[in-house]
Amino acid sequence: MSIRQPPVRPSRPPAPVNRVTTAALVGTVIEFYDFALYATAAAIVFGPVFFPGFAPSAATLAAFGTFATGFVARPLGSVLFGHIGDRLGRRVVLQSTVLVTGLATFAIGLLPGYRELGVAAPVCLVVLRFVQGLGIGGEWTGAVLLAGEHAPPGRRGLWASFPQTGPAIGFLCANGCVLALSAALTPEQFLAWGWRVPFWGAGILTLIGFLLRSRIVETPVFQGLARDDALARSPLRAVLRLHGGRVVLVAGAVMCTYAVHYTATVWAMSHITGRPGFTPGGTLLCIMAAMTVMGAATPLAATLGDRYGGRRLSIVGCVAMGVLTVPYLALLHRGGLPTVWACTTVLLLALITMLGVQGMYIPELFEPRLRTSGTAISYNLGAVLGGALTPLINSRLSQTTGGGGVPWAVAAYLVGVCAVSLLCLLRLPATHAASTSASGAVAVSVSGSASASPSDRSAPG
Repeated sequence: MSIRQPPVRPSRPPAPVNRVTTAALVGTVIEFYDFALYATAAAIVFGPVFFPGFAPSAATLAAFGTFATGFVARPLGSVLFGHIGDRLGRRVVLQSTVLVTGLATFAIGLLPGYRELGVAAPVCLVVLRFVQGLGIGGEWTGAVLLAGEHAPPGRRGLWASFPQTGPAIGFLCANGCVLALSAALTPEQFLAWGWRVPFWGAGILTLIGFLLRSRIVETPVFQGLARDDALARSPLRAVLRLHGGRVVLVAGAVMCTYAVHYTATVWAMSHITGRPGFTPGGTLLCIMAAMTVMGAATPLAATLGDRYGGRRLSIVGCVAMGVLTVPYLALLHRGGLPTVWACTTVLLLALITMLGVQGMYIPELFEPRLRTSGTAISYNLGAVLGGALTPLINSRLSQTTGGGGVPWAVAAYLVGVCAVSLLCLLRLPATHAASTSASGAVAVSVSGSASASPSDRSAPG
């Protein structure tokens, strides 16, 4: 069955590829710089700084609890910035999210610890983490729509993959700073003030990102919708009424990517650090090397998505993650640093096979006038389901393994999450942009186990 979106005429020539992709990429770099920085600090710093009265394991759990707060805020941010994106434009979303996220991260670097503020310190940390999550709730969606809606025919996946390289670059930048500072400073200096320096650096990155995004033009798709008075009056209500089931399925499909990602990059670091041969710096360097390979493979996954379709690549990646989880955890427990790097790299390559095409696939599931809200809400709901509690759940489940053995309970949890995501993917339609011009006129072929219903067509919002 074929659903043809109404053509949207461009009001100006397409923006240059370097300007569009750079503006889209810089925000996701900052987003994941901020997120990765917080995650790393939660694993190694926030326990003693903000929860000093707790036992070490309890302090880590408390720190991961504040980590989850950012995910709780993401759906609210997706509703807010989804509405802005569908009513005021994708460009406004990009300018707003980079400021909200970056300034909250900068403020965390200025926050005194428990010894100075008492219980107000962790409370303020939670508040800032919440604000950070609000901004992140709209960032990814705005970035992939900016790139995808400017993309030439047949290149939507590749263009939308540039923001998808942001997680790897942001992770490398954030943890590279942490690694360099931890090597240059004594443990006491790093705990006292050194960990704050990368958070201060977020202020500089935020300024750069805002200036870059201030120079971009609105996407041709939104310009045409605004000129033709075709904007949805209430995007959230329209999305829930017309595409509520699809939102749930997309969220379920996405959650495995977050569960696996934060297992491999956050929980694993806290789990293996302290074992013989595993220093915090060595473990972090190992994970950074694996993330480098993942980032380099992202455009390849997206190019395959342009050729074979986002749903097909998503299914392949989801199955691969579920299959690889058990050997990954076994090798994580028994191997040295080279083995940990190898198994983490392979798992992240399976992850990017699915994640690398989401910037193309998810927006294609929603009509242009509801695209920001539909994409943001479904994607961020999946992030909450898969990522919010995964480090916390894994930490608790790993404690059930007697004698420090392989955390089979963690393996069962991750395999279960991947199974649920696979079922959701099988229920979602396959989409393929048969023609995607700069004007945003897209013919979407829908096939597979799910077919388009009349409610999938454009309707008053």
